[in-house]
Amino acid sequence: MSRKLRFGVLSTASIGLRKVIPAMQQGELTTVAALASRDLNKAREVASALDIPKAYGSYEELLADPEIDAVYNPLPNQLHVPWTTKAAEAGKHVLCEKPLSMTVAEARSLFDVRARTGVKIAEAFMIRSFPQWLRLRQLLDEGRIGELRSVVGFFSYFNVHPANIRNRVETGGGGVYDIGCYCIHAARYAFGLEPARVVAALERDPQMHTDRLASAILEFPSGHAIFTCSTQLIPYQRMQFLGTRGRIEIEIPFNAPPDRPTRLFLDSTGDLSSSGITTEIFPVGDQYAMQGDAFAKAVFENTQVPVPLEDSIGNMAVIEAIFASAQSGGWVSLSS
Repeated sequence: MSRKLRFGVLSTASIGLRKVIPAMQQGELTTVAALASRDLNKAREVASALDIPKAYGSYEELLADPEIDAVYNPLPNQLHVPWTTKAAEAGKHVLCEKPLSMTVAEARSLFDVRARTGVKIAEAFMIRSFPQWLRLRQLLDEGRIGELRSVVGFFSYFNVHPANIRNRVETGGGGVYDIGCYCIHAARYAFGLEPARVVAALERDPQMHTDRLASAILEFPSGHAIFTCSTQLIPYQRMQFLGTRGRIEIEIPFNAPPDRPTRLFLDSTGDLSSSGITTEIFPVGDQYAMQGDAFAKAVFENTQVPVPLEDSIGNMAVIEAIFASAQSGGWVSLSS
């Protein structure tokens, strides 16, 4: 058996239990060796159910375990940077859920942490390791749609439960932090550049005060990106990449199903009857397993992680600009 990166998981967050932990347990280069919760009984219960060898009643105990190589951090958004810092200082590599931070300044603080500790720190945008997104990059680089000029995205779900962490302002809830970050990341990935300025509109829930509907325009040096995200609309997601000679559409861009193939559409004719569309089908695969393996490979080979701090800070800068624009009602420029 090849060497595997031994992960410890901070908390019993839903995304970890339902998606990331089971995936990393099946990874070629990863295993989940321990789980920690503030409630030891809950940690033991979950660890037993998921066949995780060790359970801890505090995050500190997990970080002190010399048999843990890396930490997966799915804590609430406001705890991402504090516990990523503590994990790094304990000598653990860190794969942290998105968004990496609540502010650009907070994210930038991890530069010093990374330099001081020498560990790998990556934001968990699982799409960056998934075949349909790697194929998108290849098609764009090959000029298959000509010059990329426009990126259009939509991402939504319906959740009105006040106790849900996604609907609490103090924990970084709301659509932009939770799912708008994907549309931003996708646009920056496709253009390979940072936007020069941003304009946005937000609608907040009158009781919970989180943003429940957000739309933004990102002005890049070579084109525009527009997206809408919502936490209170019918679930839907789609990304389109339009160029001077063609168009690429990713059917299920962000929540790729682990039990059926995914599809990418390449339109090279512009025929509105869809006769010129070529469909590319990608085999069934778990994007969270692929994410874990890509992170582990970067650790073992001492290479760049898929989404390093520099990329995360760029994404966070756009998020900050969106909130600032919605408040001011005008365009917000992004500094270099």
